[in-house]
Amino acid sequence: MPSPTASVAGAADWPEVAALRTRVFVEEQGVPAEIEQDDADATAVHVLSRDASAQVVATGRLLLDGPVARIGRMAADVAVRGRGHGAAVLAELHRQAAARGAEVVELHAQLPARRFYEREGYTAVGEVYEEAGIAHVTMRRGLP
Repeated sequence: MPSPTASVAGAADWPEVAALRTRVFVEEQGVPAEIEQDDADATAVHVLSRDASAQVVATGRLLLDGPVARIGRMAADVAVRGRGHGAAVLAELHRQAAARGAEVVELHAQLPARRFYEREGYTAVGEVYEEAGIAHVTMRRGLP
């Protein structure tokens, strides 16, 4: 089986991206629907990964703020967790950030995902805090 890949989402992909985020954040994790999507979605770079049947199974978004890029809304369908789709999305987000001149990427990691991000070169910065009712920690890494 080939390794998962990721690509930048186009406007036509948005319904599938939004549906995945709703399944993961709203239905699975209990994030209020009214805060899951926000105005930043309109300007963010969205990245997705598809499974063998061409369904969107992982996604994340990139927001640019000068030399610091912010990654967020990382979501993987429960059926594919641990199979490389999230790592493929993250790698593509890193490529997109670097191509746009970012030097550092930052994200708010849910605590159960902390080790995933540490394996990808991130370091925790600061204390644990609550966001949308879920424990998070801010993490950062440099870009090559």
